[in-house]
Amino acid sequence: MSQKVESKPQQGGPRGKAAPTYGRGPPGGAKGGDRPRRPRREPEEEVWVPKTILGQKVASGEISSLEEIIELGLRIQEAGIIKKLLPDLKSEVVDVGIIQKMTSNGQSTRFKAIVATGNENGYLGIGQGKSKQMRIAIEKATNAAYLNVNPIKLGCGSWECRCDQKHSVPFKVKGKGGSVTIEIIPAPRGLGLVAGGKIKRLLELAGLKDAWTTAKGSTPTMNSTSKAILDCLRQTFSQG
Repeated sequence: MSQKVESKPQQGGPRGKAAPTYGRGPPGGAKGGDRPRRPRREPEEEVWVPKTILGQKVASGEISSLEEIIELGLRIQEAGIIKKLLPDLKSEVVDVGIIQKMTSNGQSTRFKAIVATGNENGYLGIGQGKSKQMRIAIEKATNAAYLNVNPIKLGCGSWECRCDQKHSVPFKVKGKGGSVTIEIIPAPRGLGLVAGGKIKRLLELAGLKDAWTTAKGSTPTMNSTSKAILDCLRQTFSQG
């Protein structure tokens, strides 16, 4: 008698190859797209190593305030000095732009940035940087802003208020930068800052809460406007 032989289905594809698994994930039930994400690597803070005599005095604790440096007439050449004395400073990009120049080799393009730094409690610095890359220009401007930090004397110079809180300037000040002239007038508590958008933000970084301002000249040019504001606020400390 003839016996029937049942043929079993071949496992895999042709020529004994394993059948492709479309839409299947790796063994263990995990999907192919759900790979474990790498933990985000946080940038390491650079350890400041002082390179100047003033930096060594600040690092050792011999000098503990920015006002002491100004009274001694010393020059700050390291941004780490300001970061050590004022660790609560905040940096903010005020303005960015493009500088185009025609040379013999063609047109060259560079970026410029203006950065303001302050702690919203009596300190403000403004710096400018230029580079072929925007990131490097912002870094240069930030470093220059730290080197230009100046103390600001806050008070209440308004005859309508006459309180003892430090919410405005102690007296009327006027500063100039390029073609821009800015005047800051003391205001009573609760009025707020009567100023434009970027000018208002710079005054907030300095620590002012109430003030009237008047501006003349090409105020959209932030390079001149920021210099005029810093010139105004410097006078509160030098004359006060």
